[in-house]
Amino acid sequence: MSTSFLLETYAKRLRLPAIKRVYKEIAHDAAERQIPYEEFLLALLEQEVQQRDANQIASRIKHAKFPSMKTIDQFEFSAIPSLNKPKLLQLARCEYIEKTENIMFIGNSGTGKTHLSIALGKEACHHGYSVQFWTAAKICNELMEAQSQKRILQLERQWLKTDLIILDEVGFVPLSRTGAELLFQFCAARYEKGSMIITSNLEFTEWTQIFKDEQMTSALVDRLTHRAHIFAMNCQYRFNFPQNYRLKIPHFCRYWLFTSAGSGRKKPAFFFSLMR
Repeated sequence: MSTSFLLETYAKRLRLPAIKRVYKEIAHDAAERQIPYEEFLLALLEQEVQQRDANQIASRIKHAKFPSMKTIDQFEFSAIPSLNKPKLLQLARCEYIEKTENIMFIGNSGTGKTHLSIALGKEACHHGYSVQFWTAAKICNELMEAQSQKRILQLERQWLKTDLIILDEVGFVPLSRTGAELLFQFCAARYEKGSMIITSNLEFTEWTQIFKDEQMTSALVDRLTHRAHIFAMNCQYRFNFPQNYRLKIPHFCRYWLFTSAGSGRKKPAFFFSLMR
């Protein structure tokens, strides 16, 4: 048997497809340049490692089930001058996932909330994290179906293993009371256990429209915004709480709105604490 035949056979048996594909080219180059055997072996192994890394990234992106592919570079920051681009680029390094922090994009439809959530999710895939993308309506349907089949706990345990959950369009589609309660349970279960990126077209004061209950809404907002990065996606975004609506949030819960206005040291443009 020829050497080439044996090399390709062994590479196949050992599941080294990249080495099988490139060894002839690298061997020819090594012979011409008189590269030492160790460097030749290193070049082969590097090709295999790079291919496996690329395959794993592609697998994580496929498993995430993004509705489309978006990147931060494609986002038109000029459309929202107040949006803090440096802060978003920092979040793209995915350190917030290690800290189990959340990211929230709040604003009107068509302002790029879903675009940025997908872009950050894709970056997480590239950094080795598992990601799942859901719309609020779809995850509620999945939770209600799991509840009817008595596998809700199994499903929640499965999702807790995911490093990053992207929950899109919270408040865009009305939810049933059962669906809202299950969504609350799901989000509460991930509190300080896994990161979430959430997009919503509703201000926090309007989330009672989603969850139907003021106390439950207060508890959820408390959990989601604790150690969260919150971005206002339009200039008209306000935190104007009605006098008859008292959002019960502990004193340690702080809301940050990041902008790119000004220069010098990065700092939040708006900060406040809600006291009991």
